[in-house]
Amino acid sequence: MSSWAFLFPGQGAQSVGMGQSLYERCEAARALFDRAAEILEYDLAEICFRGPKEKLDATVHSQPALFVTSLAALEELRTTHPDRLAGCRYAAGLSLGEYTACVFAGALDFETGLRIVQRRGEAMQAAADARPSGMASILGLSADQVQQLCDDVRQDGEVLVIANYLCPGNIVASGDRAACERIAEAAERAGAMRVVPLAVAGAFHTSIMEPAVEKLEVALSSATMQPPRIPVVSNVDARPHTDPEEIRQLLVRQVCAPVQWEASLRWLLDVPVEHFCEVGPGRVLRGLLKRIHRKADSHGTLD
Repeated sequence: MSSWAFLFPGQGAQSVGMGQSLYERCEAARALFDRAAEILEYDLAEICFRGPKEKLDATVHSQPALFVTSLAALEELRTTHPDRLAGCRYAAGLSLGEYTACVFAGALDFETGLRIVQRRGEAMQAAADARPSGMASILGLSADQVQQLCDDVRQDGEVLVIANYLCPGNIVASGDRAACERIAEAAERAGAMRVVPLAVAGAFHTSIMEPAVEKLEVALSSATMQPPRIPVVSNVDARPHTDPEEIRQLLVRQVCAPVQWEASLRWLLDVPVEHFCEVGPGRVLRGLLKRIHRKADSHGTLD
């Protein structure tokens, strides 16, 4: 049987209207959105389907929205492509998507996962509100070049670091807002093809998120976590994990640690995994995969 890895998108993949046609045509997907409304005590489907964009992009909404929409897409996939699920050997998710991967793999149940994601979104939003900050994707420069720019433009007391290693030529810098503005200008002068501010509340995967760590640690410590039926590749170390306590600790560390997405995909390609499926909204993860290995076989669910 062919081997598959399922990839789950993270914050930034959201768009108004996501999941609506899925909700209308798939009973199991509809049941997930309806159950999410009961757990969250607000109409998540309304925000996903009709926005407004500013409301969907808020971290407190976008994280649960992506989590539920991706798992709803998975429900339809169970019917349309059961062979992919039967052949799936690994799960991975970009930042928030790692929680979706944990639910798919069986480490967390849906309700527990959603409640943790809700707490995570609230805690990260609060940390971002307390200190103006942001993230910017720098296209066309190497990780070493971006690191040098961070070191060059960072001023005393500021945070400015690499937060996401996405693929060759796509590195995300994260930190205080003024520092992000300076690195955007410096990157363009250094020959970057483009600098794209990300639709997130603040400097995720940096020390600015430390106030969120304790809250997330409490939520995770009280959650029941089972050994997953397939390994989940961690953002922190780009390696597969099946021990619940290791996964729990890595999810806490992930809030402030840089996302090793390129290394995660390279590890999966080396296994080797034959096929990849991006489960959820958007095409970002497939695009990153193609930048790493042009001939990689990749598929989507909500195109």
